[in-house]
Amino acid sequence: MKIVSKPNQLDSYQAKVVVSTASGFGLENMDVMFLSFALSSIIADFHLSGTQAGLISTITNIGMLLGGIFFGILADKIGRVKTFSHTIFIFAFATAAMYFANNLTMVYLFRFIAGIGAGGEYGIGMTVLAESFSKKKLGRVSSWVGMAGQIGAIFAALLAALILPKLGWHALFLFGVIPVVITFFARRHLRESTTFTNSSKETKGNVKQLFATPKIAYQTIALMIMAIVQIAGYFGLMNWLPTIMQKQLNLTVGSSTWMIATILGMCAGMLTFGWILDTLGPRLAFGIFLTASAIGVYVLTLPSNVWSLIVVGAIVGYFSNGMFAGYGAIVSRLYPTEVRATANNVIMNVGRCVGGFSSLVIGYLLDNYNIMTVMVFISTLYIISLIVMLTITNLKASNYKNI
Repeated sequence: MKIVSKPNQLDSYQAKVVVSTASGFGLENMDVMFLSFALSSIIADFHLSGTQAGLISTITNIGMLLGGIFFGILADKIGRVKTFSHTIFIFAFATAAMYFANNLTMVYLFRFIAGIGAGGEYGIGMTVLAESFSKKKLGRVSSWVGMAGQIGAIFAALLAALILPKLGWHALFLFGVIPVVITFFARRHLRESTTFTNSSKETKGNVKQLFATPKIAYQTIALMIMAIVQIAGYFGLMNWLPTIMQKQLNLTVGSSTWMIATILGMCAGMLTFGWILDTLGPRLAFGIFLTASAIGVYVLTLPSNVWSLIVVGAIVGYFSNGMFAGYGAIVSRLYPTEVRATANNVIMNVGRCVGGFSSLVIGYLLDNYNIMTVMVFISTLYIISLIVMLTITNLKASNYKNI
């Protein structure tokens, strides 16, 4: 596969890879975010308790974990492009099927199926990127795709604002079928990499390879811990921060204004993180961002007006979610071709499934303690991730460079 020599230039095939994966990530995140914007309407229609409503996201996360494992293995066994298309079809049609959900059981079922498809898509997309670009560019390219996910969230917000007041939440989910167009583009323009076609058939998609030796097993578990912290910090801050500001600090900020400012900060953080990762290595990149995130959560207690809150929120978003795309880049380098998609999906979806419970933990802490306790909790998570990251020997500059 041709790799161009200029660091910031893509050949035609690489451009198609970026378009396909970025569009897939963006539209997947759009579909996932539909639930966030429609949840209050779903609760009102079905007269749900807080526990019943919260279980919708939990079931989605469980679907992501199962789908991530299954489709990761499938992608390593039969091919990335074919499996990538299957995952998009599943989460797109399952999201659109919510139009027909007239009871809570149907909501649970369709969100579980959508989770299966969405969970499988992440690792496959990252693997396609890894096998289409040189190692020196992977961090930056991954950051571009990570930014597409945030743009998908903005599209979800815009569609929700237009559709919900006039047509209701059922109609909003019909737009979930849009990602299907990506499957036709991917099938027509993408191909399996030579590294995949030449890889060993005996070990393709073997989950045991993630735990083959004590060193590799520790690496896998350590990366899972980091992914759990990443997702826990993201969902904890994004789901609760506007409420914390309103109830605890008596500051009110519009959800759309807050979201846009935070997403812009996240996108800038991803671009910066990708450059540092490629230029200076993963230890320094994660070290800077994890340390800044651990300190930054305390800064959130300082705003005294709405504008300072928006600025601080963007800064915290810059560091806390700037790291997100970096996980796919390092996992793709730390694991061989035969289990690359499996490793990406298993590690990140364990993070999604476990880290997603942070919203429940923070809710409990707010009910029984105070805002400072929440900040200490989140900050401690980032410190744990930092310590764990420093113990992964293959992330040392000398080791990582030679992988």
